[in-house]
Amino acid sequence: MSSQELDLRDYFRIVRKRLWLIASIVVVACILAGVYSLYIKNPVYEASTKIIVNQTPTQSTMAQLDLNQINTNIQLINTYKEIIKTPAILDIVIQDYPEFNITTEELLKKVNVSSVNNTQVMTLVVRDNSYSQAAKIVNAISQVFKQEIPSLFNVQNVSILNEAKLDPPVAPGPVEPNVMLNLAIAFVVSLMIGLGIAFLLEYMDDTLKTEADIEKYLGLPTIAMITRVGQEEGKQTASQAQTQQPRKAGELEHVTASK
Repeated sequence: MSSQELDLRDYFRIVRKRLWLIASIVVVACILAGVYSLYIKNPVYEASTKIIVNQTPTQSTMAQLDLNQINTNIQLINTYKEIIKTPAILDIVIQDYPEFNITTEELLKKVNVSSVNNTQVMTLVVRDNSYSQAAKIVNAISQVFKQEIPSLFNVQNVSILNEAKLDPPVAPGPVEPNVMLNLAIAFVVSLMIGLGIAFLLEYMDDTLKTEADIEKYLGLPTIAMITRVGQEEGKQTASQAQTQQPRKAGELEHVTASK
């Protein structure tokens, strides 16, 4: 138990000794993260729509709930999610909406499709540096998907539950960069790096600095210790030694003549 306490004391001693270095690394990293998030990283906005796809009324029973049919629709959601991100949909979006002025590959990077477990609802999300552009793109993809999916699958009942608002009453804020998250990550990572550097420097430092170090590592008692004296302290000590120098009989500099 005593050895563990000693180890903990050593850790605290190292951290306290290198505290200025650790604090400097953390402060610099947080400042850089803040500057990058606020002034360098371009803001990214997000717009989304929700789409539901059902089998046609002729294929399902309207009078009673067909659980097998619902389960089939839910399983097909994963297929629909992949279809939206294929050229079969995106190429038509690029062709029908040339004002977007982007390629299919660039559009694919902006699109993300997700679904809640055990539901037939898909959420289509588009991210862009402009919210207005993101809203226009996500609405266009939803419309093209609704138009093209009947020819790809034998389904007619495709509904867009909600579209992205082009002019919302409250301007949405950017989803990226997340300044607080970036600062938190920078703080944690820089703190770990600072602690690692502090312990590395302490590990590489093999000099003996105190009496305790000599007794701990060499097992020898300390007979005497020479302290380091500063330049000002040295001058003061020398002047004090000169003033306190004993006078000897016959020294002319100590003889005064009287009239």
